Amino acid sequence: MSKKIVKNIFENADDNKIAITSENKSQINYKNLKIFIDNISKQLSGNGITNKDRAAIVLPNGPTMATSFLGISSYMSAAPLNPSYKSEEYEFYLKDLNPKILIVEKNSKNPSIEIAKKLNIEICELKIHKDQPEGLFNLFENKSDYSLPDENDEALVLHTSGTTSRPKIVPLSNNNIYSSSENISKSLDLTDKDHCLNIMPLFHIHGLIAVLATSMKVGASICASSGFNALKFLDLAKSEKITWYSGVPTMHQAILLRANKSGDVAKKLNLRLIRSSSASLPPAVFKNLNEVFNCPVIEAYGMTEATHQMTSNPLPPKQQKAGFVGIPAGPEVCIMDDNGNILKHGNVGEICIKGDNVTLGYENNDDANKTSFTNGWFRTGDQGYFDNDGYLKISGRLKEIINKGGEKISPLEVDNILMDHPSIDQAVCFGYEDKMLGENIASAIIIKDGMECSENDVLNYAEKKLAKFKIPKKIFFVDEIPKGVTGKLQRNVLAKKFGLIN
Repeated sequence: MSKKIVKNIFENADDNKIAITSENKSQINYKNLKIFIDNISKQLSGNGITNKDRAAIVLPNGPTMATSFLGISSYMSAAPLNPSYKSEEYEFYLKDLNPKILIVEKNSKNPSIEIAKKLNIEICELKIHKDQPEGLFNLFENKSDYSLPDENDEALVLHTSGTTSRPKIVPLSNNNIYSSSENISKSLDLTDKDHCLNIMPLFHIHGLIAVLATSMKVGASICASSGFNALKFLDLAKSEKITWYSGVPTMHQAILLRANKSGDVAKKLNLRLIRSSSASLPPAVFKNLNEVFNCPVIEAYGMTEATHQMTSNPLPPKQQKAGFVGIPAGPEVCIMDDNGNILKHGNVGEICIKGDNVTLGYENNDDANKTSFTNGWFRTGDQGYFDNDGYLKISGRLKEIINKGGEKISPLEVDNILMDHPSIDQAVCFGYEDKMLGENIASAIIIKDGMECSENDVLNYAEKKLAKFKIPKKIFFVDEIPKGVTGKLQRNVLAKKFGLIN
């Protein structure tokens, strides 16, 4: 029988400590956060929503998005979705997730609302009282007693991008979140004296777990910003007196552009550390961050299926290696060959993980689970090796996911949208190297016989159907899309075929 867990990951936090701040200086302490969590649970239960149900959340970044995730996931399963998705994307994700309710702002015009109505999903607008700190709200009038969820009950559900199949549903349990938050807080030596400026979107595993949940786990605090703004970052970091922040490489690069022009402002922040994850941090950026901010730069390696972190560079006095994603930081990590044999240090193979933070499997996807798990190890699809010091180097990707500045894009998803265009016969999306973003998106397109279609036609269509970060940067019109000797499309060679790499 599954054992019960505490009400939430911050149950033991000091009531008088600040938990969440906002850009307008509003503050929520842990006492009020705990009362809020209890009230939300009672309201959900009082309206026939059980702790086995899911709630989709479509809200902009900020304190309310942070508290909505904490409130929902403490009782049931939270399914945060990107507020910039288009109708077609919402229809796919909401059908796939089958949530009981959709949580949105009052008077929201987000396209998810019309899709929810179409799918008979109850729409729940936030009820906010103007005299409350930013982030506190109600959902329903009715209240009732509620049951605590079990540690193995689902608390968060996200999609991971697929290349040869539809995006996969990744259910994450209370135990997954608790374990990952503990792993990350230990690797960063976080305490209740730390204060982080969150610049990550709170519909991604990076922001939800590495920043929000991890800070709450140790009774620390975060400033829940409205989103990343390089122009405001240094001023906000200074006024909030932050001790650290976590971001993707493109964010760090944009911050450095400002910091390099601002004298010693960055050094005077006296940051304890800077963390980077979700995409490979170029060694030159690592060096520049270290010099400009005069603090350790901690590169980590994470993925949704691991509830984020798998490895992390350690804090001083241990070494931080530029170009390496650190040492195992919680879960067990090994390098495995195609036959399931664990390889010695120095040998290249597939990176595999095992631990309490790892999902138990994809939902309704037996084929993916069979290929993703070997002898209890989860196969990440990434290729790499450990050096003699036990630091992990990612040397390539076995999967075809495009990593655009930390945003993970399924080529197949973009293909399917583009091929709905009446003039397009075939579209094959692929990634290519980009100096700022790491990777960007291109698409090879075959036009139907007798039809006409320009690059602007394709881009205008994509803008209506896809979130901005998924829109191809380059379009190639071809009579035939290059294939391998077996006739199979090979995305990984298309960039070279079209002259995007040497």
